[in-house]
Amino acid sequence: MNLNLKNKVVVVTGGSKGIGLAIVRGFAEQGARVVAGSRRVSPELAELRAEFGVLPVAAELAHPDGPAELVQTALDAHGGLDILVNNVGASAPTPSIIDVEDAEWQRILEINLFSAIRATRAAMPAILAAGGGAVINIGSVNAHVPARSVVHYSVAKAALTAYSKSLAEEFGPQGVRVNTVSPGPVRTPLWTDPGQFADLMAAEAGTTAQAFLDEVLPQAMGVLTGRMSEPHEIADLVVFLASERAASIVGADYVIDGGMLKGL
Repeated sequence: MNLNLKNKVVVVTGGSKGIGLAIVRGFAEQGARVVAGSRRVSPELAELRAEFGVLPVAAELAHPDGPAELVQTALDAHGGLDILVNNVGASAPTPSIIDVEDAEWQRILEINLFSAIRATRAAMPAILAAGGGAVINIGSVNAHVPARSVVHYSVAKAALTAYSKSLAEEFGPQGVRVNTVSPGPVRTPLWTDPGQFADLMAAEAGTTAQAFLDEVLPQAMGVLTGRMSEPHEIADLVVFLASERAASIVGADYVIDGGMLKGL
C-alpha cells in the first residue's frame, strides 16, 4: 500500500532498538526522511543509515534540552518537519508503591512523559508551518490497567494518553493529527535482555526466560493470539496512522495487545 510518505520528514525518539527501531525502518521503507534520536547509535540503527539514509542523532532525551536539540537537528538537516513519533521510554520493576522514592518517580516521568512534552513543544511550530502533519505518542496498556510492579510507568503512560487527547483537541483543527498507540507485551530488549523483565519474572515463576516469554506470559495475561507482539507489528500501525490513509483518525488511542484487554 502506498502511504504517500516519500520525502516526509519524520523524527522518532528512542529509535535505536525495539519498537523505535522498527518504526524507523517502517518509515524509511516508505521513503521518508527519518531522524532517529537515542542515547547511543546502535549497530542496527547504523545499518539503517547505510541502507536508507536515516540520520541517527545521539541525544539524552530525558534531559530538558535533549528533545529540542533533536528536533533542531532534523530542521537543520531537512528544512522542515511533518511527523513526530514520541517513542522513547523506560521502566523498571518497583518494590511496594509506597517505597518508590521521588528520584525514581522523577526519572520515569522525565523519560516517559516530559520527553514527549518537550519534543512536541519543539516540533509543533514546524509541523504547523508545513501545513499540518501527525504526532504519535507510544503509550502502553498499563495506562488502562496499571500494574503495581511498574506503578510509576503506568502513571506516566496514563498521563501521556491524556496529554495526547488534549493536543488533539487544540491542534486537530489546524491539521495536526495526534494519536496514541498503546502496545501490550512486545518482544523487545526491555523483556529479552539479560537481567530485564523476562529473567526477573521467570525466576519468580520457576521457569526459564524463554519459556516465560513463549508460554507463561501470554497465558497469564490472557493474550488471545497466544504470543507476544513483535515490534514491526506496532510499527505498521504507527506508520499507517501517520499517513494520509488515516486522515480522519484524530485523538484516538489504539490498543494493540493481541487481545489482552477486552472491551477497549
